Formats: sequence, C-alpha cells, structure tokens
Amino acid sequence: MDRIPINRIELQMQSKGENVSFARIAIAALASQLDITLNDLEEIKVATSEAVSNAIIHGYQNKTEYMVKVIGTLYEDELILEIIDEGVGIADIKQAMQPAFTSDPERMGLGFVFMQSFMDKVEVESKTNCGTKVILHKNIGSAGAAKKAVS
Repeated sequence: MDRIPINRIELQMQSKGENVSFARIAIAALASQLDITLNDLEEIKVATSEAVSNAIIHGYQNKTEYMVKVIGTLYEDELILEIIDEGVGIADIKQAMQPAFTSDPERMGLGFVFMQSFMDKVEVESKTNCGTKVILHKNIGSAGAAKKAVS
C-alpha cells in the first residue's frame, strides 16, 4: 500500500545561483512541519543547497535560462526530495559521486559527499544530454510525528 504524504511541494525555478537559497528555505519550511532536531534541519538545508547547486553549475553549466525542479514530499517518518534538471546529464554516476571529482575545476567536488553524509539515502538517475534527477531521503524516525496545528 502506498504511503500517504503529510504534505508535498513542487518548486520550479530558473537556474540562477540566487535561487539556491530559495529552494533551501522552502524545503526547510516543509521539513519544519515535523518534529525534527535543528541539526537534522541544517543537514537537510545543506543537502538541498548542494543538489540544487549541482543542477545549476554542472547540469546547466551556469546558464540561467533553464529551469530546476524541486519536489519535497513529507511523510510521517521520512522526507524525500527530488531535484531535477534537464541539463547535460552525468556520463558516469559512480565516478561523479567520488570525493573531489568535479566537472568544474573551480569547484571542490564535495557536493555528493555532503549529500551522502547528511541524508540517509541518495539516489541519482541521469542520462547524458537529457538531465539528472537526484533523490534525497531523510528518515525522521519515531520522533517525527507531525506537529499539531496551534489554533
């Protein structure tokens, strides 16, 4: 049986660096609907920033006329984030996920390392010249019961 989400958001934003913080704040607001620790919230924000930055910097090679999609789905025990671009794609996902690997010599190549460190599961689907989808999972655990609305 499929789980029923507590809440779900979809954002579509232009591939501009200034939109990284917008995605980060929106996902933080979504995640805050669960009773999570500040540390978990910070980790979610960093992983979101890294994934959206990768879409802009590597997927679209800093070209600003494209769109990045961010989908956040909140369950009672898990947050799932999908960051989707239709950019250049990743030829070798395994290699791209290695520490210090980067397609941009100006970057440190730690984006996937941070995502893997801060999230419970990281999935990457990509096809050259068709784009990339990064799926981030954060388990909330038994303390993750939804906050009751205060009237």
